[in-house]
Amino acid sequence: MRYAVAVAETRHFGRAAEQCHVSQPALSQQIQLIEEACGTPLFDRLKRSVRVTPFGREFVERARRVVEAAEALESFAEGHAGAPDRPIRFGLIPTVAPYLLPEIFPTLREKLPALDFTVSENKTDALLEGVADGGIDIALIGTQPPRNGIKLAVAPLFKDDFVLATSRHETASEPVSLASLAPERILLLDEGHCLRDQAIAACRLESDTGARTFAATSLSTIVEFVANGQGVTLLPQIALRKEADDRRIAIHPLASPGAGRELSLVWREGTPFAPTFERIAEVIRQTRRAE
Repeated sequence: MRYAVAVAETRHFGRAAEQCHVSQPALSQQIQLIEEACGTPLFDRLKRSVRVTPFGREFVERARRVVEAAEALESFAEGHAGAPDRPIRFGLIPTVAPYLLPEIFPTLREKLPALDFTVSENKTDALLEGVADGGIDIALIGTQPPRNGIKLAVAPLFKDDFVLATSRHETASEPVSLASLAPERILLLDEGHCLRDQAIAACRLESDTGARTFAATSLSTIVEFVANGQGVTLLPQIALRKEADDRRIAIHPLASPGAGRELSLVWREGTPFAPTFERIAEVIRQTRRAE
């Protein structure tokens, strides 16, 4: 179609080929294929020029609109290959968002000033569904995404080790062995939180979770119970600045092999914004290394 438009504008196969940066035989062959497909000529070949046929005039007018639309789409794709022209929809799990956002957002604004963000909190499954259906651009999670379903790009960020939180009045031999903890005293988040599943696995509580009557919706709630001597819990390192800033709480390191999680940034594979998301991941890594 570009070739047909060029021939109509220049009224010459040679000049049209030069304008399109192709050889004249190649251009002529493509025009001939169009004419064969249409069943009628687009141009009358004269001795030193060409003349658009009545059908060719209609065809070229329509082709010009298609070419313009294609070029506009191409410009849009090229112009937005690096970043979307709207805020990036950033989802985080609740056991990360209140602790990491105050650290990383000032640096993200400094290092990537052209980007805007909208932030949401949700459990892992809901965040992954959001990435899959396009409701979320990137998600910061604490587990490896499932291999089935939509393909996701995964950018590892950093390891977030766990520690044991107890009441200040409790004594513990450090480092604390997870096997030494009384299962009935370990306080957990409610169903759907990946931190709950990680604590269950680390403390080998699978057989005990069904009988539990306590399940908190936030780490802050659990820490309040711990401070009052009503149990113990595992806390991620990134939460200590906020949740352990309480004289009623004591923090204990875990004996090897310990426990923890790997935080990652994920997005839909194949997105044109992958380079921007990679830069966001790198800024988060740099911010954590500087802590």
